[in-house]
Amino acid sequence: MPKVIDHDQRRREIVEVAKKLIIEGGFEAATMRSIVTAAGFANGALKHYFASKDSIIAATFESVLKETEQHMLALDPDLSPLAALRGFVEAAMPLDAHRITSARVLLVLWEHSVANPDLARQYRDLLTNWRGELTRRIAAARDKGERPSAPLVGVFADEIISVAIGANVASLMHPVGDLIDRYTAYVDALMKRIAH
Repeated sequence: MPKVIDHDQRRREIVEVAKKLIIEGGFEAATMRSIVTAAGFANGALKHYFASKDSIIAATFESVLKETEQHMLALDPDLSPLAALRGFVEAAMPLDAHRITSARVLLVLWEHSVANPDLARQYRDLLTNWRGELTRRIAAARDKGERPSAPLVGVFADEIISVAIGANVASLMHPVGDLIDRYTAYVDALMKRIAH
């Protein structure tokens, strides 16, 4: 009886290998040959799952974006609006080793997305969705009857996005975890400003 292969699981394994190679050596380290070797596949086996390195990179980018998004949305629905906003903001900040590692992968892929319209579109979509969710959560947390489209709500959302992206980049220039206290203090102060 032939062996049953879970192709979706194989694709996920290949993406995880690509992430690991990118973390360890940057975008250039994730060659088709190095991915095949690290995944333990025979030469040419990747073609059954991904047509090219670009398709592996696109799947890797999508995987990291989805992980980030799931982490941001996996909050207790019984939290107060301010606590839910805080959890949502913290999910995007480099406050633990896993999120710092994800930031490393995203930083490498951001650079690659400049020349890849599909990756750029994926990232723009994430930013658009992220801002929309932030404005909804900020308006609810402020509890002042403001709409998500209110100018001050949008200013807070843009600040959060800019700070989170900057914090993720800066965290890569320091030993893992060195800036966690600084970013936690920022989130504390931000929540006070939003609530008042």
